[in-house]
Amino acid sequence: MMCDPEVMAHFPALLTPDEARSILGRLRSWIDEHGHGFWAVEVKASGAFAGFCGIKEVTFKAPFVPAFETGWRFARAQWGHGYATEAARAAVKFGFEELGLDEIVAFLLPANRRSAAVAERLGMRRDPAGDFDHPLFVEGQRAIGGELLRRHVLYRLAKHG
Repeated sequence: MMCDPEVMAHFPALLTPDEARSILGRLRSWIDEHGHGFWAVEVKASGAFAGFCGIKEVTFKAPFVPAFETGWRFARAQWGHGYATEAARAAVKFGFEELGLDEIVAFLLPANRRSAAVAERLGMRRDPAGDFDHPLFVEGQRAIGGELLRRHVLYRLAKHG
């Protein structure tokens, strides 16, 4: 999945299998330490790996922090089946009901229309005033798909609203 240029179009680089395993290890460690994070998602009917989705605290500095984000990444073969929306709904429910959050955010590149559509299906609203320069990317750095990586758009979902 992380070696697929379409899946990774809005990220800075394709990952080698070792790099992908390292990221998955960090995701597991986060869950072990915090009790939540980005979980593996399987297709119910087959048990096949579909991708990952979940909720976690935002750990970089940005104007909207402190915050918890929901996020997702799915293998291309799993696109278009509603898995991202279903998994993200479960993550948001967990955040509001189990973690007691009042708000959950999502942030993405402006051209990432697939993820924007998922956020909107969740009831998230774009907050143009909250758009920000992501501190983990440098000015001029581009995603695999060619888009500049620094500027991100912000979506918000309030527990009661």
